[in-house]
Amino acid sequence: MVLRLTRRRLLLAGAGTATLAVGAGWTARELTRPRPGPAPALPDAPAGDERLVQRASATRGRSVDFWTAVPAGHSDGRGLPVCLVLHGASSTPRDFARFGLARFLTDAVRRGAPPFALAGATGGRLSWRRSGSDDPQRMVREELPAWCAERGFDTSRIAAWGWSMGGFGSLLLAETYPGWLRAVAAFSPAVRPGDAVFAGAQRLRGTPVGLWCGRQDGLLPEVRALARALPEPPALAEYADGRHNFVYWGTVVPTAFPFLAGALTPPRPGR
Repeated sequence: MVLRLTRRRLLLAGAGTATLAVGAGWTARELTRPRPGPAPALPDAPAGDERLVQRASATRGRSVDFWTAVPAGHSDGRGLPVCLVLHGASSTPRDFARFGLARFLTDAVRRGAPPFALAGATGGRLSWRRSGSDDPQRMVREELPAWCAERGFDTSRIAAWGWSMGGFGSLLLAETYPGWLRAVAAFSPAVRPGDAVFAGAQRLRGTPVGLWCGRQDGLLPEVRALARALPEPPALAEYADGRHNFVYWGTVVPTAFPFLAGALTPPRPGR
């Protein structure tokens, strides 16, 4: 049993708490109100099948929130490819409903993007890298696909998307496991010359990379430098007015989702 994020439950959660029911591999707990903060203008589209459950993560040594979204009109998403979502330092999967990620997904599909599912889990503030026995990157590489496969998603076709710290983590994931991801979309990734992402940039050869950053974002020079450091030009690189928050990132989701959908749709060469 899972918590389906219906409008009524979201309203209840916004007013206080909502309770998760107990199911295999996760435990009951209460969902506290999401953190306040800038939120994007949301599209006029329903969320579809959006769920938030808790799973025991062996790679992180703790329970984590596991969030999934399927576009409206595609039932429970069985057979759909998956885009893994890596959150930034100031958000968790509990914030994804407030950001309207599921609604953006339905809107993209209604506008013609091939359907896919979104899936993300709590990665903490480790920049999606290992710290001692806590390894959020390994969780994304091993456990998230397994949890998605249990839902019936097609885990042979996977992409990754993240913002800020999660943008860094998505790029690092693609470098750590070259060829695994069909594409990477990074919004205002928290990168800098000399860091692990820059050091491994050559390993992104063959992986379509999309980069977005606001012109008023302090990370803009670093993101532009990363675009120049890639072994191949980015598949997409866009810099428009905006700051380091979801007010700006919400304006570029409608471009990023079709990019990810297109990368997830074609079969790999030779298959």
